[in-house]
Amino acid sequence: MESKPLELGLLRSFSPLDGLKSENLQSLARRTSLQELGAGRLLFKQGEADKYTYYLISGVLELLQDGRTIMIIRGGSPEARNPIAAASPRRCSARVVSDRIEYIGIDGNMLDMMLTWDQTGSYEVNELHGVDDPGPASDDWMTTLLQTKAFHKVPPANIQAIFMRMQRVDLRTGETVIKQGDEGDYFYVIVKGTCSVTRETPLNKAGIKLADLGMGDTFGEEALISDARRNASVVMTSDGTLMRLSKEDFRTLLNEPMLEWVDLQQAEDIVARGGQWLDVRLPSEFENYHMPGAVNLPLYFIRLKLKSLDRNTHYVVCCDTSRRSSAGAYILSERGFRASVLRHGLAATDRSISPGLNEKALQDTSPSDASS
Repeated sequence: MESKPLELGLLRSFSPLDGLKSENLQSLARRTSLQELGAGRLLFKQGEADKYTYYLISGVLELLQDGRTIMIIRGGSPEARNPIAAASPRRCSARVVSDRIEYIGIDGNMLDMMLTWDQTGSYEVNELHGVDDPGPASDDWMTTLLQTKAFHKVPPANIQAIFMRMQRVDLRTGETVIKQGDEGDYFYVIVKGTCSVTRETPLNKAGIKLADLGMGDTFGEEALISDARRNASVVMTSDGTLMRLSKEDFRTLLNEPMLEWVDLQQAEDIVARGGQWLDVRLPSEFENYHMPGAVNLPLYFIRLKLKSLDRNTHYVVCCDTSRRSSAGAYILSERGFRASVLRHGLAATDRSISPGLNEKALQDTSPSDASS
C-alpha cells in the first residue's frame, strides 16, 4: 500500500468536509494522505468496529453484505462524495473491483469533534494564537490534543469552553514555567517550543531530568488534581508559547469528564474480568497493605513507566483516599489507557483494618499462628 501527499482542495470536494473551517481543513490535510489499494483487497470487513471515515477518490468499490453485492461505488460519482458505509460496526464489506483504488481515511472521532465545534461556534484560532502568529503549523497543538483518546471523553461543549478560557503565555529560553514545591495553579499545553522536566532529590539538588516536552504535550495536571505541591520543575529549553488553563477551569471542564469512578464491587468485577489493580502509593505504603494481585507503580513514576503498561488492560487505580489515584488515572486516560479510580480509596475498604497485613503476610500465616 502506497501513500501520496494530499492536496487541500481535494478534501473540499467531500461532504461534510466542505463545511469545516479553513484552519481545521488545513490541519486535517496535513494529517491525511492519499492511499492506494489493489484489486481484490478489502478496505474494511463487515462487522469491524474501526473508527475511520473513508472516501473513494478513484477506482471502483463493491459493497458486500453477507456475501451479496448491495452497491457499486465509483470514484468521482455523487455517491463517492459521501463517506463509504460509515456505520460502526461496519454493516458491509468494501472490496476493490477495479485494478486499484485511491482513497483517504480520516480518524472519525477527530472529524466528529471538529464538525461539532465548528457548528456550535466554538473557538477562533486567531483568538488563541494571536493574529501575529501565522504559519502552516500554528494550530497543530490543537489537533494533537483532539487526536488523543482522552479528549474523546470530554463533551464538545466543555472543549469549546476549554479553548476559549485558555490564556496565552510567551516565554524565553531558560524561563521557569513550574517550580518544584510551588502550589499548583495552571494546566499547560505547549503550542510552540520545547521544555525540560526535572525533579530535585536529596542526592541531586541540580535535579534529575525526567522528560523533554514539545508541541502538543501537556503538563501540570498532577498538582491540580491531587491538591499537592508541584513535584517537578519545568523550564523552557527554547523560546516558545504555552496555553494555560486555570485550576478551577481544569477541574470542572477537563478533569472530571475524563475520570471513571468505580466502587469496590465494580473494581473487583473489573479485575475478575482480566483487569489489574494499579496502586500508586509509595512502596512502603504498598508493603503495609494492598489489594490482592495489585501492582505498585508510585504516582511520580507513572510517566516514566508508561511503556511497561499493557494498553489492552483495564487498570483500576487506587491509593488511600483516591486523591493520588485520580491523578494517576488522569495521566493514563490522557495517554489512551483504560483506567478507573477506586472511589474513596483503600481507606474505605476492609483492607485498611489490618494495616500490618499485606498479601504476602497473609499467605505466610499458618493456621497455628492465626489461632495463637
